[in-house]
Amino acid sequence: MAHSKNRATDGKITYPPGVKEISDKISKEEMVRRLKMVVKTFMDMDQDSEEEKELYLNLALHLASDFFLKHPDKDVRLLVACCLADIFRIYAPEAPYTSPDKLKDIFMFITRQLKGLEDTKSAQFNRYFYLLENIAWVKSYNICFELEDSNEIFTQLYRTLFQVINNGHNQKVHMHMVDLMSSIVCEGDSVSQELLDTVLVNLVPAHKNLNKQAYDLAKALLKRTAQAIEPYITNFFNQVLMLGKTSVSDLSEHVFDLILELYNIDSHLLLSVLPQLEFKLKSNDNDERLQVVKLLAKMFGAKDSELASQNKPLWQCYLGRFNDIHVPVRLECVKFASHCLMNHPDLAKDLTEYLKVRSHDPEEAIRHDVIVSIVTASKKDLSLVNDHLLNFVRERTLDKRWRVRKEAMMGLAQIYKKYALQAEAGKEAAKQISWIKDKLLHIYYQNSIDDRLLVERIFAQYLVPHNLETTERMKCLYYLYATLDGNAVKALNEMWKCQNMLRHHVKDLLDLIKQPKSDSYSKAVFSKVMVITRNLPDPGKTQDFVKKLAQVLEEDEKVRKQLETLVSPSCSCKQAEVCVKEITKKLGSPKQPSNPFLEMVKFLLERIAPVHIDTESISALIKQVNKSIEGTADDEDEGVPTEQAIRAGLELLKVLSFTHPVSFHSAETFESLLGCLKMDDEKVAEAALQIFKNTGSKLEESFPHIKSVLLSVLQHKAKKGPPRQAKYAIHCIHAMFANRDTHFAQIFEPLHKSLDTDNMEQLITPLTTLGHLAMLAPEQFAAPLKSLVANFIVKDLLMNDRIPGKKTTKLWVPDDEVSPETLAKIQGLKLMVRWLLGVKNNQSKSGNSTLRMLTAILSSDGDLTEQGKMGKPDMSRLRLAAGCAILRLAQEPCYHEIITLEQYQLCALVINDECYQVRQAFAQKLHKGLCRLRLPLEYLAVFTLCAKDPVKERRAHARQCLVKNINLRREYLKQHAAVSEKLISLLPEYVVPYAIHLLVHDPDYVKVQDIEQLKDIKEALWFVLEILMAKNENNSHAFIRKMVENIKQTKDGQCPDDPKINEKLYTVCDVAMNIVISKSTTYSLESPKDPVLPARYFTQPDKNFSNTKNYLPAEMKSFFTPGKPKAANVLGAVNKPLSATGKLQTKLSRMETMSNASSNSNPGSPGRSKGRLDSADVDHSENEDISMKSPSETEKPSRGRKRGAAANQDDKGQESKPKRGRKKAANTSTDDAEDQWGEDGSMAEASMETEDEQNSPPKKGRRGRPPKSAASKDETPSKGRRGRRKTAPPADEENEEELEEEEDDEDDAGSENMEVKPKGRRGRKPRGEADTTSDSVESTPQKRRGRPPKSQTAAKKASGGRSRAAANQEEESEEEMGIAQQSEDEEDEAMDSSPKVRRKVGRRDRR
Repeated sequence: MAHSKNRATDGKITYPPGVKEISDKISKEEMVRRLKMVVKTFMDMDQDSEEEKELYLNLALHLASDFFLKHPDKDVRLLVACCLADIFRIYAPEAPYTSPDKLKDIFMFITRQLKGLEDTKSAQFNRYFYLLENIAWVKSYNICFELEDSNEIFTQLYRTLFQVINNGHNQKVHMHMVDLMSSIVCEGDSVSQELLDTVLVNLVPAHKNLNKQAYDLAKALLKRTAQAIEPYITNFFNQVLMLGKTSVSDLSEHVFDLILELYNIDSHLLLSVLPQLEFKLKSNDNDERLQVVKLLAKMFGAKDSELASQNKPLWQCYLGRFNDIHVPVRLECVKFASHCLMNHPDLAKDLTEYLKVRSHDPEEAIRHDVIVSIVTASKKDLSLVNDHLLNFVRERTLDKRWRVRKEAMMGLAQIYKKYALQAEAGKEAAKQISWIKDKLLHIYYQNSIDDRLLVERIFAQYLVPHNLETTERMKCLYYLYATLDGNAVKALNEMWKCQNMLRHHVKDLLDLIKQPKSDSYSKAVFSKVMVITRNLPDPGKTQDFVKKLAQVLEEDEKVRKQLETLVSPSCSCKQAEVCVKEITKKLGSPKQPSNPFLEMVKFLLERIAPVHIDTESISALIKQVNKSIEGTADDEDEGVPTEQAIRAGLELLKVLSFTHPVSFHSAETFESLLGCLKMDDEKVAEAALQIFKNTGSKLEESFPHIKSVLLSVLQHKAKKGPPRQAKYAIHCIHAMFANRDTHFAQIFEPLHKSLDTDNMEQLITPLTTLGHLAMLAPEQFAAPLKSLVANFIVKDLLMNDRIPGKKTTKLWVPDDEVSPETLAKIQGLKLMVRWLLGVKNNQSKSGNSTLRMLTAILSSDGDLTEQGKMGKPDMSRLRLAAGCAILRLAQEPCYHEIITLEQYQLCALVINDECYQVRQAFAQKLHKGLCRLRLPLEYLAVFTLCAKDPVKERRAHARQCLVKNINLRREYLKQHAAVSEKLISLLPEYVVPYAIHLLVHDPDYVKVQDIEQLKDIKEALWFVLEILMAKNENNSHAFIRKMVENIKQTKDGQCPDDPKINEKLYTVCDVAMNIVISKSTTYSLESPKDPVLPARYFTQPDKNFSNTKNYLPAEMKSFFTPGKPKAANVLGAVNKPLSATGKLQTKLSRMETMSNASSNSNPGSPGRSKGRLDSADVDHSENEDISMKSPSETEKPSRGRKRGAAANQDDKGQESKPKRGRKKAANTSTDDAEDQWGEDGSMAEASMETEDEQNSPPKKGRRGRPPKSAASKDETPSKGRRGRRKTAPPADEENEEELEEEEDDEDDAGSENMEVKPKGRRGRKPRGEADTTSDSVESTPQKRRGRPPKSQTAAKKASGGRSRAAANQEEESEEEMGIAQQSEDEEDEAMDSSPKVRRKVGRRDRR
């Protein structure tokens, strides 16, 4: 080298052969030519050419002169750079340049030339590539490690390479760049922050999106140098995250983005960084925690991420953020859940508990996103989510917020369609989510019109998609209907009814519009508009839109005709689709994308368009039923037993015959139904008869060949068929045939003549048939009917006891154990009542005679002859029949007028009958009549007598009935302002005078000043006043106070001259007054109007008499505790209609975290009991017809102790699944029109009482309470009574059907749906007392019949449920976020333990 240096100092430059001197004196072109030759020379040289290296040393130094490094021509610079690169290769490892400044200039020069790589289409690109390849291979830049400015050189090189890389470069370019840069990182002593930033900046999302190739280059570099660069990366994050030195780098604000990118590139890069994130998760800065949560969500949720398993402490710390106090943090955690579930199913178990808590989060958005996360994962693969997660979605269908409910409902619908209808994951998956269809339909029980509309939409799009081909659609509907639970079936029936009713309202509006305009026209149109408005969302806004629609229909004939076609009974599904498109197209405007009016019209069309059912559909459905009958259907494949499928198919057809009767008008349909009449299955034949009754109005003229065959079948069934079939046969003839009188006569005469009491079993069907003939054709058979009633029914049948009843201490037996004579007597009573209902006048005084007989039956405990031959179960049946008969007659004004007050009071006492089933069935009949506004208001007062019922479920049911009726009447008055003249018969506050009068004449109220009896009176009055006073509408508290004051100025209308009765009246008034004063702060205000008292019950007030005396004993004052009535407990379903059944309204619920943690999504099921009763869903249907009842109205449970297990799961019609430890009311299939369109019969609640306690005669004691001495007897349960056969439903379908038939002859299925008390279970006992077997009270009959025994005196306070203080404490006990979890845990515990629970009365107080 010394020689070389000598040569260099000589200054003589040797050029390669053929190359002349290169200086500034030659032209550019010549310089380029000569430089190319130099490049060729250096390119061919290698490191071993010592002579050549020495020869060209001066040339190498010359080429590094400023002349070349700063030459203006880029071609010259490129060629020089190539030469320099080769020089570094040839002279390696010692470069010919010793000056640090010169080296820096050379490498900065080469770096600048590398920018030429950017243009891949340049003619010189290959030379640029050669340059890159050369310096990368030789690692020329490593020479710079010794330079002070090395960092500047490397940084510039990195920046240049990241700038020039683009998608035009091939893999070799990319590889050489990585080689070049990685050598600097791996072989250098350190990596400066500036150099690190140059690499990391390409990972920031903004840069990444701008230059994907630069990102890939940086990614490859980091992967190659992971081990070497990791300490520098760790130091950077430590400075920023732990020390907060954000100034160390411009990338400090992107630190979390960088962590994510680096983790995705190579997790080893962050080995020391991840523990720092755990610290950041606990930061006090909300935004910082949010950023870390977002980062970790992506890291944990990434598809191939193993971070959760590799770093469990960090994972657990992250899960803790699900409970973060900052809402966005919790929201981010919830959003992450779906990715985690989809990519890491093994983490689902960890997430479940946290999602459970968040599904009850106070924030609506979080609850909403919990649903989205679970549903998203479910739709990808059902196996990704467990049943617990799906249950969270189920619960949110009852959320208080519509957005959450909608998301949950739509999510479940989509899951159901994918896995149940389309069976994408097989039968097991379909079975797993089979509950969804029931749950979705149960939501139709809610009061919100939005919920109902969404259920209708879900049904049409997901449960039974309307776009399916007709045969497939009907098959889908057929098996859906066959597999729904009882409550879902009722909800579906109600849905069709509501749609049909709205269809009729629209049809009425169209008919009105056709009429000439007049004053009455505008009122009629407005009235109909209001009715339609109530069937659409947001009635306040919708009203104007419906008015606008009415105006459009007046002006636009085309739209009117399309709508007429749509609501026509003969409209087909295809026609409906066309009509909807045409109407929306006509009313829509492309210039107005958001059109609220059009949205309203779409809602309306969606509800009224017949998208499922038309003549073709009914025909397809009939064929499907026939396939099942013939055994060629896929019943077993669908998981439905053939017999169940046939019954369900006929029930479905029966329901559709109400809503779409015209669709049944085809010979094929009628012939198939005729075949069903001849089947052995009674239920199938009954359904077929009802379908004929509903659809056969034109059968006689349109299908004469079917008429002749059908008539003979009907006549045979009317004479010799089962009682229910006989009844429907008569109604079929009445509905279908013009010359019905002749046909009736042909049936009446032989039956009338053949009546014989010697064979009671053969008497039941004829009496049923004659009873319905008497109701439908009373004038045709006037004379023989009167003789029949007077001579045969009364004298021969009712007044004689031929066969002694079985001696038993039971008060009730199953239907099949009731004697034929008793069944015949019940039918005889029904015949009398039906005859009177047909006559509808009392000119012959037959009504008086019948009422006297009915009250005689009640007075004699059901043993009219008082010969002692009848068994106690038979007497119970007759008492029930007599009480229901009076209720039925009271619904006709002509008979209500002749019912005396004594008869009314005796009838009212049936609700306190000693037999549980009698009380239960009577309450159902009473509730039904009141709900239809057919029973007069005084009968609402009868429910006050339930305050003393010893069975909590009966008290709860009575309270529900009161709530329902009171709110129904208030709603009716709001919607019908014109009925103010009938206010005294509608305003619920007017029940107070009737309740006072009824309690005054209570047989238990003997001693006027007796404290115990007055406390009972107080409880009874508070039973109704608590509900009336829950809302002080129109200053009703003052109105009630004024009413009570006015009563005190009168005398008892029943016994005006009896001083003791009047003293009782004034004493009860004082009790009522003290209740009002203690519970209201506005009672002293002016009454809105002067109350009108019922004249039959009270005399006219004496203006000269001022009764200001206080009749209450002084010690009674302590029993009137001040405080407002608790609307949340009593009217929970009104104020919070979306509350889960039976659940206390806690602070959490006020934070919009409603929950339904039921294990079975039965909205009417009797689960979830805590505390006092949460009332039924009391608002009636959104339809105008206020007599129609919501399907859920009677199925809400009482709150309080957990119920005993469902005992008689073997009983037919009973649902098999227990709900939260309480037996559900039996849901037998409804048998007639009233069951489908009237009230829901299954309102009965289960009870903890043993059958013997309910049904055995109690010991002596006051009505409604057990004898005090009973508590002192320590008797243990008899072992032999455990596990006895369970009782069947209490009333036989034939003999215990209702005593009332509507004008359209709809029967009540109350007796079928009545709950049955299980045998062999322990009864309730007071706290601290020994169990007393029911046998101990069987021997002694009750002194005064009329009410059941109360539970023992020691348990008296317990029987009323929890105290007000306890209720207050519970309502205010739950705070912040853990509430829902705690509530759910309690309910789950109740559910798990329920099948074995036998609760005692005393334990209710301890809860």
